[in-house]
Amino acid sequence: MESYISIALIITSVTLVISIIIQSKGAGLGGLTGVDTGGVFTARRGIEKTLFWVTLVLSVLFFILAITAVILAAHS
Repeated sequence: MESYISIALIITSVTLVISIIIQSKGAGLGGLTGVDTGGVFTARRGIEKTLFWVTLVLSVLFFILAITAVILAAHS
């Protein structure tokens, strides 16, 4: 069971990193370094909104898997 959780955690973390990088590319190269682009806030629409929700779900899933892995490791 622990190996399945570990594999799911690795896949989720890689997918989460990719989704965050894709979002940062939309903000320009300055988004990767945290530099303020000086842009005006705009509403998320279309694929940008979908990518935001995918990232949110992946981060919650990552958190749940990490807590589960810690609990399983403590009981072993």
